Amino acid sequence: MKDILQQLEDRRAAARQGGGAHRIEAQHAKGKLSARERVELLLDEGSFEEYDMFVTHRCTDFDMQQNKPAGDGVVVGWGTVNGRQVYVFSQDFTVLGGSVSATHAMKICKIMDMAMQNGAPVIGINDSGGARIQEGVDSLAGYGEVFQRNIMASGVVPQISLIMGPCAGGAVYSPAMTDFIFMVKDSSYMFVTGPDVVKTVTNEVVTAEELGGASTHTRKSSVADGAFENDVEALAEVRRLIDFLPLNNREKPPVRPFFDDPARIEESLDTLVPANANTPYDMKELIEKIADEGDFYEIQAEYAKNIITGFIRLEGRTVGVVANQPMVLAGVLDIDSARKAARFVRFCDAFEIPILTLVDVPGFLPGTKQEYDGVIKHGAKLLFAYGEATVPKVTVITRKAYGGAYVVMASKHLRADVNYAWPTSEVAVMGAKGATEILYRSELGDAEKIAKRTKDYEDAFANPFVAAERGFIDEVIQPRSTRKRVARAFAMLRNKQQSMPWKKHDNIPL
Repeated sequence: MKDILQQLEDRRAAARQGGGAHRIEAQHAKGKLSARERVELLLDEGSFEEYDMFVTHRCTDFDMQQNKPAGDGVVVGWGTVNGRQVYVFSQDFTVLGGSVSATHAMKICKIMDMAMQNGAPVIGINDSGGARIQEGVDSLAGYGEVFQRNIMASGVVPQISLIMGPCAGGAVYSPAMTDFIFMVKDSSYMFVTGPDVVKTVTNEVVTAEELGGASTHTRKSSVADGAFENDVEALAEVRRLIDFLPLNNREKPPVRPFFDDPARIEESLDTLVPANANTPYDMKELIEKIADEGDFYEIQAEYAKNIITGFIRLEGRTVGVVANQPMVLAGVLDIDSARKAARFVRFCDAFEIPILTLVDVPGFLPGTKQEYDGVIKHGAKLLFAYGEATVPKVTVITRKAYGGAYVVMASKHLRADVNYAWPTSEVAVMGAKGATEILYRSELGDAEKIAKRTKDYEDAFANPFVAAERGFIDEVIQPRSTRKRVARAFAMLRNKQQSMPWKKHDNIPL
């Protein structure tokens, strides 16, 4: 019996070594952790239950039967994050470059199936050279099986991808279908075709970092939601994100202890909006002053900065925030910001996370570039996302809410539940100057008359009261009381039930 037990321990020890000590050292030399070290840092200490440790590939072509490492390049199993169940797979670059074989994919599929069955998030740690060439179409079939499970799990359990090394070719499409993608600066990259292929086909000379590094995907492409300095920071931030999310679409988000008075009054908010309507201010200050303990987890912070998305807690409960940012492009809506916010709103709605919308929007960005690139369809994504969302929706207009952008930003007309406005807000078709120049075009030569007309328009329409008189604004509130009013609104809406007409699925303008 002792011999058998020792044999088990020896096989386990060999499997834990992956590609061997020298390859693990090479991984460390690049500033990267090993697959198992990443899992240990991500999960609560001692909580990891590993499956399929002894699985090996079945390929016999190219003498592959001579090299059959245990685990086949991916570590899979389940554990807990702050006591809450999650499933995880972590590709092991030390084993055949983390390349995906049929059995490697089978291991990933097994834990994704378990996650769906048992209702818990899936966290994928990607560090792979791509498809295993020796297995040919079997490797591609494996990818296809994983992709199908990503699609089936979408909107059922949260899916989070960590890119901690190369992720190229077909491999990028699995993370692309997950809810959140995080990268590590200088050591991770994603692209469909690498720099060598790009040079051959288009004659462009580009580095892997420029083509698909963390900076590219967080600032230019919007593929990734965040980038961190190293593996340790990335794993710690994912733990923090998991704390905001429900385990599945049938559960409410977790309720955490809080130490902040829901009725807290913030007198500084009374002077947040400048007297000059064209002077910017930082909307993040309002978000942090509404949030429990000022804690705000921003998503896609480096992309389309004219809109802010992320999570806060109110009375210990997760709330998704979408907010125009007057500091960037005056908070205008454009293609990038509409896409960014629409995806976030749809995630929140899929997982029963209430949505708080903070509005200061002068309209949609004009110009041929926007029109040629399809701002109409992309703007409609945000409109559609808000209109189909049935979760509690609370909106606060702080300053400008002009034209179609007013309607798009969770207006009462898109079934928002509670719509507040500050006394500094202006709900109108457009700004006073533009409106006056259209209404009184014949008087444009008389500057004094136009100035008076503009002043009259401002007095009549540059305020929230016309909308309030029609019931489009539920209440004009004191800025200082925003946290209290918003918290009470969400408390009132906790048992909200609303549904859409039966359909197989909608046809959002993609």
